[in-house]
Amino acid sequence: MASIHISGVGLAGKSCLPCFEGLRFSRPAFVASSSLGASGAVLDRRCFRGLVVKAATVVAPKYTSIKPLGERVLVKIKTSEEKTTGGILLPTSSQSKPQGGEVVAVGEGRTIGKNKVDISVKPGAQIVYSKYAGTELEFSGANHIILKEDDVVGILQTDDVKDLQPLNDRVLIKVVPAEEKTAGGLLLTEAAKEKPSIGTVIAVGPGPLDEEGNRKPLTISPGSTVLYSKYAGNEFKGAEGSDYIALRASDVMAVLS
Repeated sequence: MASIHISGVGLAGKSCLPCFEGLRFSRPAFVASSSLGASGAVLDRRCFRGLVVKAATVVAPKYTSIKPLGERVLVKIKTSEEKTTGGILLPTSSQSKPQGGEVVAVGEGRTIGKNKVDISVKPGAQIVYSKYAGTELEFSGANHIILKEDDVVGILQTDDVKDLQPLNDRVLIKVVPAEEKTAGGLLLTEAAKEKPSIGTVIAVGPGPLDEEGNRKPLTISPGSTVLYSKYAGNEFKGAEGSDYIALRASDVMAVLS
C-alpha cells in the first residue's frame, strides 16, 4: 500500500525544527553554513537519507490474472468520491480515501488445528476494509488491493454503512453525537467538542476463531449501549449523516445501562 516513511528531516541555522525518527521527535541536526537564506535556515541533506516513498505496485499488462494465496483477498478499490452530497466538486487533496470495493478473487483459506477454514467473503461481495491495511496494485487499468481476510471489516449489504455486516470479532456501533454545550450552557465549537466514545451496537460479527478453527460467539449483542476505546476502529458517515464506527470487540470496554 502507498506509504511514506521519514526517518530524518532537519532544518538548521538561526531557527531549528525537530527531526522525525519514525513517529518520535529527536534532536535536530545542525549544519554549519555561511550562506543562510532569507528564512535564516538551510536544509541538512544528510537528514534525507532515510526518506522512502512507496507507490502502488504496477502489474505489467502481460499478466492477465492474480490469484491470492492463503487467507488473502484481492479487491477492486471503489473510486474516490469527487463530489460532496451537496454536489460540490472536491479537490484531490480533499477527496476521502476509499475503504471499500468489490472482491475479485480469494485465496484457498487456511488450516487451524484439524479444520480447513475457507475465506468468509466471496467474489462479487462489496466490502469495507481497514484504512491502512494491504498492498495496493495497479492491474488492468484499475486500482486493486490485496488484503488479509482479517483486514476486511465487513460486507456491505447496501450502499449505506448502517447496513454493514461485520466479520469475525468486529462490531458496528452508531456513535452518540458529541455534546453541543458545556454544563454551563455555552455552545461548543467543532474543535472544542470532545470526541465521543459511547454508542449503540447495530450489528456484531460471528466471532473469532479458536485454536481448533471453531467460531466463538461474541458476548456483545445488538441494541446494547457501550463504552469503547476512543481511538480504536474505523469511522464512517452514514447516508443520513450519522457517525458510525466499526471496531474489534476487544476495544469495547463496558456495557452501559
